[in-house]
Amino acid sequence: MTKYDQLAYLDNAATTPMPDSVLQVIDNYYQTQKVNVHRGMYRLANEVTQQYEHVRQQVAQFINAPNASDIVFTSGATDALNLVAFGYGTTHLHADDEIIISVMEHHANLVPWQQVAAMTGSKLRVVDITPDGQIDMVALQKLLNKHTKIVSLTLVSNVLGTYTDMKPIAEAAHKVGAVLMVDAAQAVAQMAIDVQAMGTDFLAFSGHKMFGPTGIGVLYGRTDLLADMTPTRFGGEMIDQVTQQTATFQPAPLKFEAGTPNIAGVLGLGAAIDYILQIGYPKISQIDHELVDYLMKGLSQITAVTIYGSPLATAHRAVVSFNVGKVHAHDVATILDAAGVAVRAGHHCAEPLMTFLGTESVVRVSVSFENKLSEIDQLLTGIQQVKELLHE
Repeated sequence: MTKYDQLAYLDNAATTPMPDSVLQVIDNYYQTQKVNVHRGMYRLANEVTQQYEHVRQQVAQFINAPNASDIVFTSGATDALNLVAFGYGTTHLHADDEIIISVMEHHANLVPWQQVAAMTGSKLRVVDITPDGQIDMVALQKLLNKHTKIVSLTLVSNVLGTYTDMKPIAEAAHKVGAVLMVDAAQAVAQMAIDVQAMGTDFLAFSGHKMFGPTGIGVLYGRTDLLADMTPTRFGGEMIDQVTQQTATFQPAPLKFEAGTPNIAGVLGLGAAIDYILQIGYPKISQIDHELVDYLMKGLSQITAVTIYGSPLATAHRAVVSFNVGKVHAHDVATILDAAGVAVRAGHHCAEPLMTFLGTESVVRVSVSFENKLSEIDQLLTGIQQVKELLHE
């Protein structure tokens, strides 16, 4: 029995469990195939390199990228966001240029842009959200201007579960000459992503939030933009030629992948994609919606519970955040843990959003299609225990 069998795991927005099919691929690499890629001339090295590069093609198909070379393997979505911030932002932004983000961004899509703005003299603009947790499109349109060079937004909020349609934003950003960066870390396990239909210029996501291993992520970049970007890490494999004083670099994506990569992570990511596609996004979406609808109805019947964002279950993509009266979110999570329920509590790496919501922290429930209605019942019973123990 695993630890996941012993509790209602409702913290999928933090990381998802890995199915056996993913574990088997990783285990097989370490036990029977642990060689390096891109370097060996022997047969096994060539075989593993082919498997590794097959996953790059697989990822491109998964998000409908035009070319496999548009896919850069990173250590996660945070690494991918930083790569764009420091590999593109620092060389393309100047004084009086502007970057637009939203108030509900994860710190990974905020702090790098703060640093880049300070380094380049550019200005960071923050667009607010509406009371139901949507990006304020009127305010965004007002912020967009000829000085806007980068717009970087989350596809699904890790706190509110809010989904943002990026196509009109991409069109508006392009009209003023800006590029669009999309943080899809919270979305990739719930919905199909089509970067061409979306019109985004960059997109980032992590493997560990889509039933894959930790330490692996993806940056998609438009071909011409990747060609124009500067590497942020330097070393073996990413180089073309090196002299004592100079170096030239490989074309993308290899110029961004210095050193020995996370080979097992890449292979595990490929297996995770297979797992998701085998289940199918229509079924995943249906189950996620049923769970969230059941959860929202249950929470609404408990007095003292405040749900953040939209009151509509359909507006929460597998994520619902709430508080119970004046009880601190950490206390709620501790009592729920004693009841065998795992949730996340705190500011969720989104402190500006907490300030906007008028709270210091929230309890977050995040489901996946692997959860059951009985686990939601277990959660709701635990919340009733919170009320009884703390007299809320």
